[in-house]
Amino acid sequence: MNGSPPRPFPPGDYPAVVVGSGPGALQFSYSLRAAGVQHAVISADEIPGGMFLRWPFFQRLLSWTKPYAPVPHGSSAYERYDWNSLLPEEPELRSLQPPLMDGTSYFPSRPEMEANLQAFARGARIQIRYGCRWTATRREPGPDGDTFVIETTDGEYRTPTAIFAVGVAQPFTPPFPGSELTAHYADTRAAETYAGRRVFIIGKQNSGFELASGLLQWASRIVLASPSPAKLSVATHSLVGVRARYVQPFEDHALGGGVAILDASIRGVERTPGGALLVRTTATVGGAEINIEADDVISATGFVCPLLDLSTLGVATFGPSVLPAQTAFWESATVPGIFFAGTINQGSRGLKKHGLPSNSGAVQGARYNARIMARHIAQTRFGYQPARPAIRPQDLLSFALDELTNGPEVWHQKAYLARVISADPAVGLRDEGIQPLAAMVDGEGPDSILLTLEADGTGLIYPVIYLRRDGRVEEYALEADPLLDFESPLHRRQAAEVLSRLVPEAAL
Repeated sequence: MNGSPPRPFPPGDYPAVVVGSGPGALQFSYSLRAAGVQHAVISADEIPGGMFLRWPFFQRLLSWTKPYAPVPHGSSAYERYDWNSLLPEEPELRSLQPPLMDGTSYFPSRPEMEANLQAFARGARIQIRYGCRWTATRREPGPDGDTFVIETTDGEYRTPTAIFAVGVAQPFTPPFPGSELTAHYADTRAAETYAGRRVFIIGKQNSGFELASGLLQWASRIVLASPSPAKLSVATHSLVGVRARYVQPFEDHALGGGVAILDASIRGVERTPGGALLVRTTATVGGAEINIEADDVISATGFVCPLLDLSTLGVATFGPSVLPAQTAFWESATVPGIFFAGTINQGSRGLKKHGLPSNSGAVQGARYNARIMARHIAQTRFGYQPARPAIRPQDLLSFALDELTNGPEVWHQKAYLARVISADPAVGLRDEGIQPLAAMVDGEGPDSILLTLEADGTGLIYPVIYLRRDGRVEEYALEADPLLDFESPLHRRQAAEVLSRLVPEAAL
């Protein structure tokens, strides 16, 4: 033999099993180990990184890391400016992304993100059994609850707690006549091979506009089409819609520069006698038939969750991405004991205040979810007792305003996560940490203070304090601030008035 160490986690019985090795799996495994729960991690890949081993196609992320920020690297507050580093406790492993960037952009390249994740896995000594592909799943009822049997290319893993962090990574093209003549985003060729060619892109979300932006200098003509108008993130004042980096095709469309953006449905694609492709479309408004010749047709129609046979176990799914329906703590809503980590967390939708979704589909949101879920599983299934630091009543106001101004979790997961402070008269004020807002608002529990931020879709960001008193929840929105400073005298007065309704000592 070559003397290499044995592969970890051979098939067998484990308290918990994690499937995946992308950022969601890495953060969850790290946090579950920190809570003292033994578990196995298996992955079909040969190295950590998940989807970042391959995408985005044009090699530049949509999530930023700002090397120069108004707060120090490695601090909790810096996480607000660094959307890509994971969350260790060790100072030397914090803020790993900035030093790996070459300075050409504050959006890391795909290789830089890959290096970041591999540095985290290596530095945190996260063990993973690579080259072990999940192939099927069974559920075996027992007197103490279900056991899930995870079948793999290496053998069977048995566990009462299964966590799937497999991404929304299975390419999907909706069926239509001639769909086999299209290439999916995942199969896009090298950009230079489209030189001088007419490219038709089905889909007008970020992946479609990423391709259009990257092919502007190569393709002779680009057409993007889908039934609904494209939304722009700068118009929605959120991450909903096409990001600002990809708006150049809109300008070319407006100025007649060789790009056409159509609101039209696809009736079919067929081969012409001359060998080109003919895309038949119907305009959304007016119903006119528009037929367009192209040399290449690319389906930028998204991805679905690769859940294999979990539906046969009863895991309910919804939506075009086949997301599993989840509780506020990211457990299957229909099969207890199955949890989801990483980008699949967007299946737990939260309150959706003002109609805005969470950021759970991206690293900057899912990393916090993973940490919360690990603590939740450790506490509810393995008897772990998390720290609950005491807060003096006279410190409550400053604590709350600091959290609302600097807390990265509530900044990245607005109206989705909240800092929770319990107010049990028998034990005093206790910091219960970050929790899903929906679970705290809709669930039962002691009198509590919930601190979060909200964005209303107009560009305003403002603090919100929820008070849970005697089983009722009251909501109080504070003023917005153009510089996002919520520690001003105005906010101190407003927050003191709210907090003193539950904790009189918080009054100014």
